[in-house]
Amino acid sequence: MEIEIISKESIKPSSPTPHHLKTFELSLLDQLVVDPYVPIVLYYPNHNGSNVLQALERSLALKKSLSKTLTQFYPLAGTIKNGLSIDCNDVGACYAIALVRCGLNELLSHPDHQLLNGLLPFQPSFEGSSVGARVTNVQVNIFECGGIAIGLCISHRIVDGAALRTFLEGWTNMACGAKEVVYPNLAAPSLFPAKDSWLRDSSMAMCGSWLKEGKCVTKRFVFDSDSIARLKAEATKNGVKNPTRVEVVSALIWKSAMAASKQITGFQKPSRLTHLVNLRRKLSATLSKDSIGNVIWPATAKFQANYETTLHGLVNKVRESISKIDIEFVNKAQGEKGCVAMQESIKEMGEISSKGTMDNYTFTSWCKMGFYQMDFGWGVPSWVSGIIGHGSPVFINQVTLMDTVFGEGIEAWVNLDEEEMEILQGNSELQAYASMDPSPLPKLTE
Repeated sequence: MEIEIISKESIKPSSPTPHHLKTFELSLLDQLVVDPYVPIVLYYPNHNGSNVLQALERSLALKKSLSKTLTQFYPLAGTIKNGLSIDCNDVGACYAIALVRCGLNELLSHPDHQLLNGLLPFQPSFEGSSVGARVTNVQVNIFECGGIAIGLCISHRIVDGAALRTFLEGWTNMACGAKEVVYPNLAAPSLFPAKDSWLRDSSMAMCGSWLKEGKCVTKRFVFDSDSIARLKAEATKNGVKNPTRVEVVSALIWKSAMAASKQITGFQKPSRLTHLVNLRRKLSATLSKDSIGNVIWPATAKFQANYETTLHGLVNKVRESISKIDIEFVNKAQGEKGCVAMQESIKEMGEISSKGTMDNYTFTSWCKMGFYQMDFGWGVPSWVSGIIGHGSPVFINQVTLMDTVFGEGIEAWVNLDEEEMEILQGNSELQAYASMDPSPLPKLTE
């Protein structure tokens, strides 16, 4: 698949950002996340018989709506000033248009993760968004069939998965001329004010203890609704009440990853699962709606090597860890004294990881975020792909859970060391519930 960039420009906000808004102070939660960009690609088939020229006209029309959207989401039109703030200088989003020398169905018949990376503005990397880097980068890919794939990389300094969804909702509404304009909620820095005095040490203590850098292999494990129902039944049979699809899928992947680690090392190491929890659900409706920033916190579950690994046991551990990030915790984490609650949580994470060699697996869920509802005026996407680390130096032992196109299944994008992935994909229990790297196309014709 050949991809040719035919144009690249800056899309500035349609109206200049007022002088008093030129610096956007990051929240404490923003400062504690790692720097890399959040990537996503949305794939739109050609349902209207458009040719490449008509598809190019659509891509050009996207620029106008993006410009208007950036006026509302003005921090996303700026650059990284430092670890504490965004320079809202209206430099704009980097906007590239690319021609792809194949049809969209041809690509999706056998999705190649390395090829999919080419649809993003740049390759995934843990080097992150450095000082002076643009916050927002877009690549609009035009296929020979007239299909379009929109790839975005937005700095993790200012968006998490839910904030990315809010931005896309604002952009698609603007593109379609919807009466409802999405105004981002930028209150996170006032809810979780920054404390730069302990920023670096705390960030390293939290992220450094459960993020591992390296080259990895990415595989996509797809659990359809029937498989998830069977997983839930298995967990329920052993005493778990009303398990969620995220809980059972997370537990099975964790269990399978631990088995792969044990096969390589010859013994079962202690293991920790970290699940990033969306705090918006713990805030009042007025504070949580359309909130921009990293409004997330890690929940940690640990497994001791001398215990039996059972699905229901791990489901319970996942549930218990997430339940600790409750309304009470979020209330304590807010305000000037909020950093105390966060420091205690970070200290606990550090103590867990300091007890000898431990495997760490990081999970994040983009389920129920509505990415399959993003319509720029030519229909909803047929597929959405997320974090792809295949062959790139990124964080390994990382799992992103996403909805399937019909919303009832889960696509688990798993980044693992090559040797461990080889064992994982041969795990018979995992194979009984998940398909590995299937084409999304057959599901579109059911």
